[in-house]
Amino acid sequence: MNCLPDNHIEPAQDFILQGPQSDTLIIFAHGAGANMHHEFMVNMSELLVNAGFQVYRFNFLYMQANMQDGKRRPPDRAPKLLNHFEQVLLDVAEKITQGLINPKRIVLMGKSMGGRMSAILTSSEHAFLSAQAKEVATNICAVVCLGYPFIPLKGGEPRLSPIQTNPLPLLIVQGERDKFGGREQVPSWSLSDNTTISWIGDGDHSLQPRKSSGYTLEGNLQQACDSICQFLESKVI
Repeated sequence: MNCLPDNHIEPAQDFILQGPQSDTLIIFAHGAGANMHHEFMVNMSELLVNAGFQVYRFNFLYMQANMQDGKRRPPDRAPKLLNHFEQVLLDVAEKITQGLINPKRIVLMGKSMGGRMSAILTSSEHAFLSAQAKEVATNICAVVCLGYPFIPLKGGEPRLSPIQTNPLPLLIVQGERDKFGGREQVPSWSLSDNTTISWIGDGDHSLQPRKSSGYTLEGNLQQACDSICQFLESKVI
């Protein structure tokens, strides 16, 4: 039985704040199957820090439990993930008050599921549980999705609503071969006018290219970082 009140928000735990203080803080959410310590998350964070951003990585609650006992759990449903995401925003606000960070702007970024949650959280359809979290969200100026999971795992209609109803500048960094929405599929779908797509050469859902393609994962991750920098410079900064 769930005895928590409707407006209950779980406390934020298990985060990494990386890089010196910057005018731009990127809050980076992981994907469904890999936590914030995964090589992809670490490498992208290092590239972004080297580019001048400060990065806040965190684990959703189900992933925290996975790490504690070694058992593999599926992701929580979206309401619980968004609940925790709101608490992350409150934690960021507290760190600003404490003087630990001092960003002029906040960017939400996520790998796969984390990108989808970032888009949902900032869409016009999302109803915040906490007035304080809603106030913090007014400082979010853009969303970046790394491998957006357009197509549900079991198939079905593409998940377009969080993109179509999002008022913020939104960048989707997508591998050309992404099985959740590749270069042959995405252009046929209706996205919002403020959405930009950066295609990564021969990349799969994690931007990994085939050896025979001539591309490398290192190069693709650098291209992803460059795309994020160019997008933020042109749309936000």
